[in-house]
Amino acid sequence: MKGQLPVTTPEQYLARLEEPRRTEVARLDAVIRETLPGLERCIVSGMLAYGPVHYRYASGREGDSARVSVASNASAISLYALAADDRGWVAERYRTRLPRAKIGKACVRFNRLEDLDLEALRALLREVEVTPFPGHGGETKAGEPRKRPAMPKRSRARAVRTAKPRR
Repeated sequence: MKGQLPVTTPEQYLARLEEPRRTEVARLDAVIRETLPGLERCIVSGMLAYGPVHYRYASGREGDSARVSVASNASAISLYALAADDRGWVAERYRTRLPRAKIGKACVRFNRLEDLDLEALRALLREVEVTPFPGHGGETKAGEPRKRPAMPKRSRARAVRTAKPRR
């Protein structure tokens, strides 16, 4: 099943999932809501989301996202944790504490919640809540001005290394 669904409420998102995935995502939803009670639960880009953010870059590009999002994809559950600071992306810091998950810059992929250390997952979520939204140069959903944090040094270095020379 595709992770982005044509729904408008979190309840509809959960209802559209088939078992056993529905139970797994519902359990993850409960962990997130218990750990981050201050973040609004909603749907953003067809995914279950927490802490909606309207971003605006210096270039003028803007859009909507969320601090934390969950997608039930065909092969795994994906938890997106959009937070980065000078030390790098928050999710990447949890590779050793969540060894049974596949972790990218901002994505934690796993098959079942039992595959994860729940205390490590809660620590990751709490850190996301207090770490800046990456590259955010606009306003939060509440309209509060926010300074744009520098992108993680590791990401900048990787972008420079992987750039192909012009011919």
